Amino acid sequence: MSGFAPEDLTQDAFLGGRFSIWQPKQGYRAGVDPVLLAASVPALPGQSVLELGCGAGAAILSLAARVPDLALVGLELQPDYADLAERNAAANGFAMTVYRADLAQMPAELRQRQFDHVIANPPYYREGAHSSARDTGRQIALGERTPLSGWIEAAARRLGPKGYLHVIQRADRLPELLAACQGRLGSIAVLPLAARQGRAPETIILRARKGGRAAFRLLAPLVMHEGESHRSDGDSYTMPVSRALRCGAALEW
Repeated sequence: MSGFAPEDLTQDAFLGGRFSIWQPKQGYRAGVDPVLLAASVPALPGQSVLELGCGAGAAILSLAARVPDLALVGLELQPDYADLAERNAAANGFAMTVYRADLAQMPAELRQRQFDHVIANPPYYREGAHSSARDTGRQIALGERTPLSGWIEAAARRLGPKGYLHVIQRADRLPELLAACQGRLGSIAVLPLAARQGRAPETIILRARKGGRAAFRLLAPLVMHEGESHRSDGDSYTMPVSRALRCGAALEW
């Protein structure tokens, strides 16, 4: 049981109700980004997945709901969120091991393992680059303590040969991600995410491969919403995004 009181949690459905998670009313709450991150991963049944900074488990459980028989492992700095991730996995029928530690100081047991896939949704803002959140959990989730290069290094070390890394991050931090991959990961592809047609992408999903040698690829932006502007309440997601969010479909790369 997590350190959150029952009245401080909500149970929220994902992938059109294919699974649900408990998460805090106040604090870091999973939205669209972790689901799209999971939808980008070309995992196959029987493979292994590690999520760095798994929070309450939205991303890795979205992937598990789409691809059966995955070996699931999470690493989470905040014990209360790690407890939630374990609770959410069990409640949805998934076996998942969650380690409570900083990614810069992984337990020896985890350091001895390699994975087919590593996924991560690192904090979007450099330390001190955004206004402080009142909730400590949200503050840690949004504002980095470990630099992006540390996330990439930790991921690269845990990937097996030809293993894939997928990271979702702010578009303006792409140069940091590319620099961190240099000498560690190759076959880099970047999928920009644009809110609407004609708008500059605000976030990106980066794919990289251990031992990859393919040329760098910058894909056409994935447009999130129909129309040039918001005109009414309701779901305005484009078909590829809607299928990923509501049906658990994979994103095409």
